[in-house]
Formats: sequence, C-alpha cells, structure tokens
Amino acid sequence: MENDYNDKVSRVLSLYQRLMEGEVIDKEAEAAKYSVSARSIQRDISAINNFFEKEAEKSGVINTIEYDKKKGGHYLSQIHKTKLTNSEILAICKILLDSRAFTKKEMTSILDRMIDCCVPKDSQELVEDLISNEEFHYVELTHKSEFLDKMWDIGQAIHESRYLEMDYKRTKDGEIVKRKVKPVAIMFSEYC
Repeated sequence: MENDYNDKVSRVLSLYQRLMEGEVIDKEAEAAKYSVSARSIQRDISAINNFFEKEAEKSGVINTIEYDKKKGGHYLSQIHKTKLTNSEILAICKILLDSRAFTKKEMTSILDRMIDCCVPKDSQELVEDLISNEEFHYVELTHKSEFLDKMWDIGQAIHESRYLEMDYKRTKDGEIVKRKVKPVAIMFSEYC
C-alpha cells in the first residue's frame, strides 16, 4: 500500500516537473509508462491544477494545465503574474505620494488597498515600513478637496470626447465664471 502511495507521489512530482519545464504530457503514453490507467494520469493532472490554484492565491502567479490536441497532450499554459514585485509596488507608492494629488484620507486608502491587493502577504509589512514615514508626513494640497470621483468624470469625458461645464476662478479679479471645456488629458501640478 505504501509503495503504491510512493509510486503515485513520484509520478505526480515527475509530471509536475516536466510540465514546469515545458513538456507536453500525453496521457496515454504516461499511463503506459507507469502501468496505470489514463484516468489515473488525468487525476494526477487535476491534482497538480488544484495545487496551482491554491498557490495562485499566495504567490500571485497563475499556472494552469490545458489540453491541446494539436500539441498532442496537456501542457502548462502561459504564466501570468497578478502580484507586483516589491520594487514595483514601492515605486508606484513613491510616485503616488510625490504626486500630492489626493487628500491624506484618499491617499491612505489607496495605498492600504494597493498593498493589500498587489503585494504578497509575506512582503506587505516590509513595503508598509518603507513608505510609512512618507505616508505619515504626507502633505496634501491646500484645496483639500477629494478628487477621485472628479478625476473619473474627467477621464470619461476624455474617453467620450465630450464637453464638461465647470466653474473657473479667474486669477486677475477672483471672479467665478462658467466655462465649457473639452478635456484631453489629466495632469497634476504641485501648485494646485
């Protein structure tokens, strides 16, 4: 009984390793090689796929075994990364903080959710530590108005090539006038 278990473990690990190396697995040939049924090989492949699903939640890398008749069997599909590297997330956080584009409340919310969603669990504390000082000393712009929803509206207007009506405060006399504009891009300035 234990020997059967060891044989199965060796078979599954061999299939896993060969799939990771880019080999195409022919279920019938593998069944003959290991003196098992094709159905046993199919169960092994399913077990490896289940392992990949569980690992994707932790690592952010999505692997799946797929079947292609033209290729002649099962193969490991393209690897997709859903998580950012520590370097990438740190760079994005620094750029966000340096933009000074949002209120402190908005910035904190964005950074917290971005780290939670994009950084592997084992690195989250490190990334949080690296940006914590800048986040603590973040100075929002003087207008203190929340901009996220406005930015979305402007983005949609740009995408749809439509006009927006806005109130504009003239610099020469401080009078507020209505303007109809057709935005083409969103830019941030540290002086706003």
